[in-house]
Amino acid sequence: MAGDGGGMGTSGQVRPETARHDRPHLLGFVADAATEALVRDGLTEFAGADFNIRRGNVRIATTALQKQQTPKVLLVDIAGEDHPISALRDLAHVVEPDVTVLLIGTLDSADFYREVTRGLGVAEYLPRPLTREKLARQFGPLILGQAPEADMGGRCVTVTGVRGGVGATTVAVNLAWLFGVVMHRHTVLLDPDLHRGLAAFLLDARVGSGLRQALESPDRIDVLLAERAASPAAERLHVLSDQLDFMTELAYASGAVDALLRVLRHRYNFIVADVPFVSNAFNRDLLLQVHQRVFVLEPTLASVRETLRLLDLPVGPAQKQRPVLVLNRLGRPGTLTRRQVEDALKTNVDMVIPDLPRQIGNAATLGEPAAAARGAFRNAMMELARQVDAVGLLDVASSDATVADGATKPKWFSFGRRS
Repeated sequence: MAGDGGGMGTSGQVRPETARHDRPHLLGFVADAATEALVRDGLTEFAGADFNIRRGNVRIATTALQKQQTPKVLLVDIAGEDHPISALRDLAHVVEPDVTVLLIGTLDSADFYREVTRGLGVAEYLPRPLTREKLARQFGPLILGQAPEADMGGRCVTVTGVRGGVGATTVAVNLAWLFGVVMHRHTVLLDPDLHRGLAAFLLDARVGSGLRQALESPDRIDVLLAERAASPAAERLHVLSDQLDFMTELAYASGAVDALLRVLRHRYNFIVADVPFVSNAFNRDLLLQVHQRVFVLEPTLASVRETLRLLDLPVGPAQKQRPVLVLNRLGRPGTLTRRQVEDALKTNVDMVIPDLPRQIGNAATLGEPAAAARGAFRNAMMELARQVDAVGLLDVASSDATVADGATKPKWFSFGRRS
């Protein structure tokens, strides 16, 4: 059917008259303002100035594209559509066959994902909830005409306090606990502070003894060493830490972080590192090698200043989006408002944790995660898990999209032509 409206020859190749060079690069149709803001934030760096987003669903997209050129990349929102497959087939009649179609919606189903990607030729489908990082990671390479990255290992996240005492360790510990205990994913909490680290203490776990050896002799790092060095805090949550004498210096070997993360990513779904804002080679390598950075700040001018410095750090090769900014202890007497912080940073913070001194203090005393108790803190941490794309590793777009070796996803012009 796509051949009827898309200029297909019988051989399945695009006819010369369809291969125009004056087509817009990216056109999007999204259902609401919030999604539009996320799409703009996540994809502008890939699409550049030639990026047009309109408000509307797949039916509006079909009507519009009957009267205008097909873009090279088309983003369509199927939220609220009662018959999405039928609507997408209608769209296929009016677009050119070589268009790359990116789909977002609300239906989180492996069967639906397979039908639209394998059966209809959609390049990629992402169900809500969406994040900037998820959009950039999954859609960005396709907009650039590249194949999506084959990133088969676990996901690495650093949590860094812009100043000491802002609560970054608490955030890192509870984030790892949510991944491992609530989401039931194999998770390791990495504590790079080998002299004063608190990660094991806050989870009532034993401090390990093999991290130093791994960092000083990366050629000896293997899965067995990593497993021996990590201490269990729960069935699917481990802590990788060490405790050196204050007079002992770490003889960090170049390349140790790369070797360590490579092994950990084979063993764990999530690696959460509590990286302090201290300039040493270990911390710098961690900040460069991970997938996502999280910066924790307080509503003070001093925190704002240090946040601006951290935002200027070089971007690592696996980082597709800017760091997630967590404003902690909002509402503490004598501090700034959220609006004042955002005005000073000249950017928005991504999430807020209210000032909860009693709950956090009691949890630390008992060696229990504060997120175990329902309430404002747990809700904030669940939102952070979404922001760093924890759920993205569990949704159908990641887990059920594997095609047999040697197979490729069909093009959009395969609408109605699958045998």
